[in-house]
Amino acid sequence: MIRYTDDVATIEADRLTGFFVGWPTPASPEQHLAVLRGSHRAVVAIDEETGRVVGFVNMISDGVLTAYVPWLEVLPEYQGQGIGTELMRRVLAGAEGFYSVDLLCEERLQPYYARLGMRAVPGMSLIDRSALRGAAD
Repeated sequence: MIRYTDDVATIEADRLTGFFVGWPTPASPEQHLAVLRGSHRAVVAIDEETGRVVGFVNMISDGVLTAYVPWLEVLPEYQGQGIGTELMRRVLAGAEGFYSVDLLCEERLQPYYARLGMRAVPGMSLIDRSALRGAAD
C-alpha cells in the first residue's frame, strides 16, 4: 500500500535512495532532503510495507501568483502504478489560486502532463551541472 504525505519534516535522508535515475551525477540523499524541506510544497509517496520513499514531487513558489514544479520522480520498480499521477494531482491541488504553475519536461513527456490539464508553452533554461559535483562522493 502506498501512503502520500506532504509532511517531509519526518523524512530522513536514508529513505531517499535510488532517485535521479539517468543523471550524470545524482543529487545526494542529503541534498534531496534539503530540496524537499526547502520547497513551497512537497509530496512524497511511501511504501507502507518497507517505509521507503518511492516517489516525490516538489513545488517552489512566490506563494502568491506563480509556482514551478522542478521534480517529479517515481522509483523505476514502482512506475506504471499511478503514483506519479497521484503525486502531481496532490501538489497541483494546493495551487488552485495561482496564475501559473510551470514545469519543464522532455517533449516525449508532454502528453502525460497534458492529461493533468497542463499545456505546452515555450521555455528556456540555464543548467549548471557542476552544482551536483561531489553529491555522490
